[in-house]
Amino acid sequence: MSRQTANRTRKLTTMAMLAAISIVLVALIHFPIIPGAAFLEYDPADVSILVGTFLFGPWAGLALTAVVSVIQGLTVSAGSGVIGILMHFLATGVFSVLAGSLYQKWHTRKGALVGLLLGSLAMTAVMCLCNLVFTPLFMGGTAKDVAAMLIPIIIPFNLVKALGNSAITYLVYKPISKLVFGREEPVLTTSAK
Repeated sequence: MSRQTANRTRKLTTMAMLAAISIVLVALIHFPIIPGAAFLEYDPADVSILVGTFLFGPWAGLALTAVVSVIQGLTVSAGSGVIGILMHFLATGVFSVLAGSLYQKWHTRKGALVGLLLGSLAMTAVMCLCNLVFTPLFMGGTAKDVAAMLIPIIIPFNLVKALGNSAITYLVYKPISKLVFGREEPVLTTSAK
């Protein structure tokens, strides 16, 4: 087996394991974090996606997001249907592409922190828009009803969820990287430091 084939096999196997871990995490760990909004539950499923993004780049992270969104939306989160799949793909997709692109450009701990922070903010913004558009379709009500929930519920929930998952990702990424690659991960771009 050539080195290139071995690397491709490692990447696909690792991404499959990360997708499976993401589904298991959302099935086992989910709980409300905003009083009065028990329907919004924290779960650490995006940690696996973000680890995959940092390991293999932003487009691999987006592919992982697509796979996880569909599997999760058809199994453990089936109640949210197609709208849930789409919202998860858009929010986590923006997060992983932004965080992964910044980490790819600045392949340092600081680059990871900046990517995770900006990704968290982008995910929160996307979820505000998604909730304004899709929540009235899914749960009834109007966009005005949803807009009234933005500041007290939707924004804090998404910030806490995204920043929490970012913190976990930041803590577990390097050990996982060493496990996957047997050493520090390879530099993703020539401009990395």
